[in-house]
Amino acid sequence: MNLSLAHLTALQELGRLGTMVAVAEELGYTPGAVSQQIAALEKSVGASLITKQGRNVILTDAGVVLAEHAEQVLAAERSAIDAVLNVEGRIAAPVLLGAFGSTAAIVLPEVVAVADSLHPHMRLFSRKLDVDDAVDAVAHHRVDLAFGIDYPSHPLPRVRGVEILTLHEERFGLAASTGFRGMRTRTTIDLREAADWPWILAPANTYYGLAMRIACRQNGFEPDVAHEIVDTAVTLTLAGRGLGVAPMTDMMVGLVPSAPIVRIDLRQEVVRRVVLIRPAGADVRPAVRAATEVVRTVFAPGS
Repeated sequence: MNLSLAHLTALQELGRLGTMVAVAEELGYTPGAVSQQIAALEKSVGASLITKQGRNVILTDAGVVLAEHAEQVLAAERSAIDAVLNVEGRIAAPVLLGAFGSTAAIVLPEVVAVADSLHPHMRLFSRKLDVDDAVDAVAHHRVDLAFGIDYPSHPLPRVRGVEILTLHEERFGLAASTGFRGMRTRTTIDLREAADWPWILAPANTYYGLAMRIACRQNGFEPDVAHEIVDTAVTLTLAGRGLGVAPMTDMMVGLVPSAPIVRIDLRQEVVRRVVLIRPAGADVRPAVRAATEVVRTVFAPGS
């Protein structure tokens, strides 16, 4: 029996995504190529690995068992590559870092620069992720580690085999246009004073959107959401044009430093934590450990 690592990867992704088209988009193949890979894998093991369920595809019992073993095989492959590349005592293995909007725009360039300085042979790559997908992306090895945002009121899921390291905590204020409700300079309010203001928020089905709504509810009101926007830069731009108030942090403002906004501080402590998500414990590859220290260096106070 000769099992192809590429075929095992396709099986894993098929179990997660459920369609040949989705797997093809994820792995950069055509749907026909994915189908051929699964068929070749079935021929190799002598068992049916998938079955149709409506428009989707699910794994058979044999497919589930093989996918579980595939995870161990693919992890061993990554470890073997690391061992070979690091044989001379230097970090040289590839590392894929998942990043979302504000980290990709503000932090990623510095992370790459520090990695080049500390580990010149490290091959650090990045992939844009939806911030709410970061834990799943690490758990299923689509990236080696990823930035995420953790909210005390609505925390990220804790998954076996994945650890979440806090890098930075920052408080929320509100962004408003100059002159909004007569405010022309930075000021401080009680969050309850914003109960009847128009808000610009992410949808409630996102961690960010729900966390902000929970903060408002804990202070006795449901925010009047005038505009539901996911993109932080767009949100702050709209706030600067007087269309409502939007949550803001110092990192967020870095996306649109020229936006004509006034910062409104809150007496309540509404916070978020920028975190790094990576495999836990003994599963952490040397290159991922090195990348972790690079990221911590970037977020260290005074850096």
